[in-house]
Amino acid sequence: MSDPHFFNLHDLSQGIARDLADGLRTRIFPGENVMISVVRIAPNRAGEVHSHPQEQWGVMLEGSGVRIQDGIEHLVTSGDFWQTPANVPHGFVGGPDGALILDIFSPPRDEYKQTGTGFAT
Repeated sequence: MSDPHFFNLHDLSQGIARDLADGLRTRIFPGENVMISVVRIAPNRAGEVHSHPQEQWGVMLEGSGVRIQDGIEHLVTSGDFWQTPANVPHGFVGGPDGALILDIFSPPRDEYKQTGTGFAT
């Protein structure tokens, strides 16, 4: 798409690329008040448990996995979504087929507005 305000989940050339961990890659789309992150998690790969001051919502678009939030493991599958309040420790382990997750942050995370690696807690 040529309009700078329209995107596609599957177009890997769009967004700001970030490698979160081995097997976890995201593309970031920052706005003025919210930020979208399209996260692809390889099968059985895990991200570190971390926290940040931004509120975060997640939507499982494809696949499955375990959402670890505040020390509790939650099995999630396609169609599930969740809210993570500010400063709550959380992480994710991809299921046997991996996962495609849409994360929404408010306010945007400044450290995610450029390419990089890690969760930058």
